[in-house]
Amino acid sequence: MQNVPEEWREEQRAGGGEMDAKPWEGREALFQINTGNSKQDMDRGKENGETGVKERRKENGEMMNEGGKGMKGTDKESLMMELTRLVQKTVKESSWWERRGIDIAILVLAFLLLPPAFLLLGSSQVLVFVLGMVLMGVSHAVITVKGTHLASHGSLSESPAWAEFWAVFFIEVCGSFTARAGVTGHIKMHHAHTNVIGLGDSSTWKIPCLPRSVYLFTAPLAVPIITPLVALGQLKDHSVSQALRTVLMVFLGFYSQYWLLMHVSGFQHLYSSLLCMLLCRAMFSIPYIHVNIFQHIGLSMFSPTRRPKRIYQMTHGVLNLPRNPLLDWIFGHSLINCHVEHHLFPFLSDNMCLKVKPIVSQYLKEKELPYQEDTYLSRLQLFFHKYQELMVFAPPITELVGVQ
Repeated sequence: MQNVPEEWREEQRAGGGEMDAKPWEGREALFQINTGNSKQDMDRGKENGETGVKERRKENGEMMNEGGKGMKGTDKESLMMELTRLVQKTVKESSWWERRGIDIAILVLAFLLLPPAFLLLGSSQVLVFVLGMVLMGVSHAVITVKGTHLASHGSLSESPAWAEFWAVFFIEVCGSFTARAGVTGHIKMHHAHTNVIGLGDSSTWKIPCLPRSVYLFTAPLAVPIITPLVALGQLKDHSVSQALRTVLMVFLGFYSQYWLLMHVSGFQHLYSSLLCMLLCRAMFSIPYIHVNIFQHIGLSMFSPTRRPKRIYQMTHGVLNLPRNPLLDWIFGHSLINCHVEHHLFPFLSDNMCLKVKPIVSQYLKEKELPYQEDTYLSRLQLFFHKYQELMVFAPPITELVGVQ
């Protein structure tokens, strides 16, 4: 989870609301511009015995440090400082419902869809059975993509203890992955070193040995099988207690769905239950892989030793997709049409990213900074026709003249 700036916190309200919110622990800056020793940061993250709470609390330190300290050697405030002030004002004026409630409500709705989904899967009528499959597939995608993403950023609760609980629940029980490795990889690597070669360059999504059609349209269906296998491989860097907890939580998630299919939906055989689980879990795997590669790969990539300041790094290395009624709800705005806003302000919820989007886009355009947008189909065509260049060969390094 992350270090939410103190002045952005929910203020105590008479008659209810979040009261006496404690400051996040670990206010050390994670995003240090051009000063972080990335390899050492990663090694320290692996040595940490917790699931990554401390790492996530640090995520926004640089942003607020930049906003509070100003620019060395000049009277002018930095661009990031000025943008932060504009976004901060909007966040402080927003209600709890806008900051967290809307996204929590969507997750609750996803869980409420599960009981009817299991009941519909017990029907002998094909259309009813298919409806049950669709409901379960949608619910699973909302919980395991939107839910795990918000939980990894600590966006579901102000409480460190509850944020830790939700991270384990969504990432391990629902997502079949290890919370510690997931948070470290996403927060300390991807967000801290976005599009930096060898660190946060999204190279983990590349499988050069696969042909383009297989990678783009077939291989993603294996994500539900690959994910727990990769998680097992990550356990060697965990303590015994953490590894045991991860194994138990992942098993709990798998077995719960299997048990409900057998006893509520009335499945008679092991293989039919496993096949149903695979189909439901893989239903949105193809767009999930597409979104993860479309929004970073093919954009500016930076050298670890010559990266630009944060606002230039994120505006040149991140891309927004247009609004999509289905993917916006299932994956969340921060992964679809507000990805630039999410990388600039990672602790904001999906709904708050959407709310500050006009502010961010207008500001960047006024300052003549890139605000990159492209359609899903356009990116798919680009990756299909330039697959070797984008997904096989090493990307070229971008030098921002006058910035780096």
